[in-house]
Amino acid sequence: MNTQPLRPHTARSLVTGILFGASLLSAAASAAPQDQALQVYSRVAGVKPSAETLVELADEDLATVAYAAMEDDAFYNVTLKNLATPWTNREQDVFAPLNDYTATVIGMVRDDVDFREVLYGDILYTGNVSGLPPYSNSNNDHYEALENGGYSLKDNLVRNTQSSVTGLPAEATAGVITSRAAAKSFFIAGTNRAMFRFTLVNHLCRDLEQVHDTSRPSDRIRQDVSRSPGGDSRVFQNNCIGCHSGMDPMTQAFAYYDFTYDADTDPEGENGQLDYNSAGETDPITGSRVKAKNHINSANFPYGYIVPDDRWDNYWREGPNMYLGWSSSLPGGGYGAKSLGEELANSRAFAECQVTKVFRQVCLREPEDATDRTLIDTVADDFSSNGYSLKQVYADTAVYCAGE
Repeated sequence: MNTQPLRPHTARSLVTGILFGASLLSAAASAAPQDQALQVYSRVAGVKPSAETLVELADEDLATVAYAAMEDDAFYNVTLKNLATPWTNREQDVFAPLNDYTATVIGMVRDDVDFREVLYGDILYTGNVSGLPPYSNSNNDHYEALENGGYSLKDNLVRNTQSSVTGLPAEATAGVITSRAAAKSFFIAGTNRAMFRFTLVNHLCRDLEQVHDTSRPSDRIRQDVSRSPGGDSRVFQNNCIGCHSGMDPMTQAFAYYDFTYDADTDPEGENGQLDYNSAGETDPITGSRVKAKNHINSANFPYGYIVPDDRWDNYWREGPNMYLGWSSSLPGGGYGAKSLGEELANSRAFAECQVTKVFRQVCLREPEDATDRTLIDTVADDFSSNGYSLKQVYADTAVYCAGE
């Protein structure tokens, strides 16, 4: 398997030196070189380097130390797994088993894939180890065996197309959104709004309360949302509309998806699978490609919006949520999960979110002050303009936090 070589140190890698001058560098330099190298390596890889490695790295610049740490198996088996695993389940449990969502994130970082593809690529990483159970659309045995066997994820993940492995049409793939793990957690039952909400939480670092906007039109809010909860229409106007007016038009991108399972014999959906209505398939309840779950509880407000297809539109391109930084090169609407993933992944909020999550993990704290926020902005700029490499984010952030 090809491995990524250590990236040469460049001026932009030393983002702290560019931004914050000699004062910050001298603060970082207050620790002995070996102590700084040990800290950077340990925070990036999640384990300490060997004594020999530490001696070799003591005289290297800290960006080189960070990239050396990213060659350690533990960076993939520990650091990246801990980063991505909470994104795969509603409980945000970091101890959940390895799955196709987590493995795909890990493989993308290893291969320096444009990280925006996490929300729209026809991409899936599987284990390349003899004797593993094959990938299955209806269980997680392949990944659990890979993890339980203690195999190196750095050395034993292989890139595939999702469409070739799962049979999902290429145009219906949307990175981890259409992974089995995400479908099991967020397409199961309900109305598919959970998939939108958790994609927002995990990849734009915003929950619905933070994007609440009652100024958007309510014309795409579905029938299942009462316009007078508890008999009081003011609740709808001042509360419900703030989320649903923006969420429902975008969640429509998932109209053809469901997670099918036997609720009687398999209530947790452990043996369920992602189900997609391709062109020509008709749901017996709706009489169209739209899954029946999109039309449930229609009696709550019969005059509400009836989902006819997977056309989505981003109403948040206007109003306060325009500051999420939507790309001017995209139309702000389209059909299906893939184009919605592109809309989300090309936002400024997406770039800043990835940097913020890495900051928390490497610096062991939240961004606290103006200097931290400047760092987030600058690394997000670098991330966006240089191929969306998450390795670069780890290196820049580790350099910034050195000596803390």
